[in-house]
Amino acid sequence: MTRPVIAVTVTHELQNGEVPRDGVRTAYLQAVMDGGGAPLLLPNVPTSRDVLRLCDGLLLTGGGDVDPGRFGSADEGTEWSSVSWERDETELALVWEADRLGMPVFGICRGLQVMAVGFGGTLMQDISRQRPDSPLAHSQKPARQVATHSVEVSPGSRLAAIVGIAQVPVNSFHHQAVDRIPTGWQVTGRSEDGLIEALERAGPAFRLGVQWHPEDLVGGQPTSAALFAAFVKASAEYRQRRSSDV
Repeated sequence: MTRPVIAVTVTHELQNGEVPRDGVRTAYLQAVMDGGGAPLLLPNVPTSRDVLRLCDGLLLTGGGDVDPGRFGSADEGTEWSSVSWERDETELALVWEADRLGMPVFGICRGLQVMAVGFGGTLMQDISRQRPDSPLAHSQKPARQVATHSVEVSPGSRLAAIVGIAQVPVNSFHHQAVDRIPTGWQVTGRSEDGLIEALERAGPAFRLGVQWHPEDLVGGQPTSAALFAAFVKASAEYRQRRSSDV
């Protein structure tokens, strides 16, 4: 049986300040392959929504800030140098299309935030400004493969069923966080200072987002590998259902 095809979103930035470039860190691709999937990069162009219909799952990767205008807010600490109109437009369209199709979606860091914004949530634009009392370094100094704090997982959630433990060690590379959660979604993971670290939506479709970077931890942490394996498994099941409906 061939591997399920996982659509992977990519960054959009100017190389040398002038040449547009789309790309992604290979850790995401390796994690998908280790989980049993075949990654397919979707560029930040309108036709990526058409390509998504040929895929079995959608992985929303990390990256720069979402334009606060996308969730009806003024600038309160957004890093504008990392904002990409093209990426925001593409990923929101992909999230909505995947939802229409009933396709599994897994969001990582920015990906979690895009999922929240796409369904009516809002973001805390800068943790250090809005939560100056937080004792945690959400933009950590240690290497990406090092877990620096933990996330408390909600019992009975999809996340809990996947990771199998109550507290997950995580790495942390973000200065924004989900603020208001979308209707129909639930918080299933929080850091020690109370920030939202995981969201999911109830129902049969796989809809899960995490604020940390499990793709960098899969080599030494079973819970991270389990997240990708569960997502790919859900994508394989989606493909099987889709094939039987043809």
